[in-house]
Amino acid sequence: MLGPVILAASRSDRMRRLISAAPVTKQVVDRFIPGETVDDIVPIVAELTGRGLELTMDVVGEDITTPEQAAAARDAYLELIDRLTPLGLGERVEMSVKLSMFGQALPGGHDLALANVRPVVERAAAIGTTVTLDAEDHTTLDSMFAIHDALRKDFPQTGCVIQAYLFRTEADARRLAADGSRVRLVKGAYKEPAEVAYQQKHEIDKAYVRILRTLMDGEGYPMIGSHDPRLISITQELARAAGRKPDEYEFQMLYGIRGEEHLRLAAEGHRMRVYTAYGTDWYGYFMRRLAEKPANLRFFARSMLTKG
Repeated sequence: MLGPVILAASRSDRMRRLISAAPVTKQVVDRFIPGETVDDIVPIVAELTGRGLELTMDVVGEDITTPEQAAAARDAYLELIDRLTPLGLGERVEMSVKLSMFGQALPGGHDLALANVRPVVERAAAIGTTVTLDAEDHTTLDSMFAIHDALRKDFPQTGCVIQAYLFRTEADARRLAADGSRVRLVKGAYKEPAEVAYQQKHEIDKAYVRILRTLMDGEGYPMIGSHDPRLISITQELARAAGRKPDEYEFQMLYGIRGEEHLRLAAEGHRMRVYTAYGTDWYGYFMRRLAEKPANLRFFARSMLTKG
């Protein structure tokens, strides 16, 4: 039960100081979070797109407790878009946003999050790209989907994320696949109760494939968020069976994880998008990723010893 322990550490100022000061920490964090500022990240964007990859950008920072912080998160994304504009990359670089950063959990949070995210979606559309709404824990999803529906009335290219481990997701996928949405499918990493989510890996994997088939057979644009070689192979099989061309779906993986696979898929003609997080709140982001799936502790430890 490491998850609660790690999550508690993410909220501890003392642990923050200890972990931040450890020499090995920067080595690990730099591997997965390539910068803290827009100045840091723009060269990374240029490098990765120059190698045939696409990106989705996440400005980290999830502990939003005031409307002012939510507005600052909005402004950080607007600054990013302004800095990307001269690069002329269009949809090759999109944005991923967590509505909690835009104030969703505050009083009146649904309306506040919609008001904050709309100018980001508008500014993204102006430079030829789009925004994907990340999925968070199951209690936030009705609000997220309602905001997604509201945004798509004016910006139909707005994407959303669905999580295979939730029981509700097969029905969500059928609805979304029918109306042309852009949908990122992930397994899911939040600690969810057995009343709403599968708990065993084999159950989650089976649900992932069922949902993936629904998306591939539908009219939308599937985005496959997985590092699992078996699921990548199944994706290619289902795409062929559905008659989809390589530009009619895409793979998505995290920055710093299986980098050689990113390049391999791109070289084979697949759309390969790298989820790239940056920002000053790297500690909270990093610890939450470990808390969501403590098995990542072993993965990150192994990754420190490799360069692939």
